[in-house]
Amino acid sequence: MHTTAAQYLQQLHAGRRPDLPETTAGTLRLDVRDDGSTDHWYLTIADQQVRVTRSADDAELVVRADRTVFDRMARGELHPGAGLLRNELTVHGNIQLLMLLRRIFSGPDGARHPHELGRAALVGRNETTARNETTARNETTARNETTARNERS
Repeated sequence: MHTTAAQYLQQLHAGRRPDLPETTAGTLRLDVRDDGSTDHWYLTIADQQVRVTRSADDAELVVRADRTVFDRMARGELHPGAGLLRNELTVHGNIQLLMLLRRIFSGPDGARHPHELGRAALVGRNETTARNETTARNETTARNETTARNERS
């Protein structure tokens, strides 16, 4: 799906966001540049909730980038920290709030955190190992029983 940042921010519903730290609060302004104009999105974060408005008011953190950069973040294709390091976006203010954008722009539907994938792989490996060990024990038992029958005969 080709979600734009504007579509994503418009549909971002108010309500509790358990993925946001309980103790984090702040204001962010996203300055989205496109064809010589700038759209301003103002995010207020408090009590694990995000409120989105259209405003050019001062904020604790101002993030500026081209529309394509914000669109990539909305689709989960760009981590804000990577965009900063590549000079695709600029920030002014409390940079600690930048990492909240990664939680707000959480990525595509069905995306999972890498730790979840690692845990799932580990569980799968452990199940496979247990299955292999059980199969090996069963095969050893069957060989032993066959050998014992042959020796009695």
